[in-house]
Amino acid sequence: MTEITAKLKHLNIAPRKTRLVADTMRGLSANDAEAELLLQSRRPGVPLLKLLRSAVANAKANHKIEQAKLYVKEIKVDEGPVMKRYMSRAFGRVNLIEKKTSHVTLVLGVSEKTKESRFTVLPKPKKEKEHKHKKPEAEKTEPDKAKPLPEKKTEKGPGFFRRTFRRKSV
Repeated sequence: MTEITAKLKHLNIAPRKTRLVADTMRGLSANDAEAELLLQSRRPGVPLLKLLRSAVANAKANHKIEQAKLYVKEIKVDEGPVMKRYMSRAFGRVNLIEKKTSHVTLVLGVSEKTKESRFTVLPKPKKEKEHKHKKPEAEKTEPDKAKPLPEKKTEKGPGFFRRTFRRKSV
């Protein structure tokens, strides 16, 4: 039986948080899992959706398998490297901040029967690029004689602060 594997490494989201989203798609068909992730409001939803779409694209391109026959056989979220940062605290102490990362492994299986999707995921319509047309140039008219700007007074007396608060008392 064919299995399609896709990996996502060094995801900058903690594994504990990523597992919450990954558990919702375990065992679902590829179409249902995609619909589930599209409606997911949690932050790991977007990277996992990209990973799922990548695995489906690999199955279509390399193995000529339709998306309707694919299902999420296994999804594993492991710990990645931890970046350590420090935050200064009171009395000369320091607290350790750990920025955790995740490694996600997605395995798609192929089922013999084609399961119809309960959802229809429509691709976003592509916007056609509008060619930049040069705007017709406005008629160039001779500007009337430029009005001379009134001269600004640059000499200012001492401001309020200086008048009120003297450096030395007189």
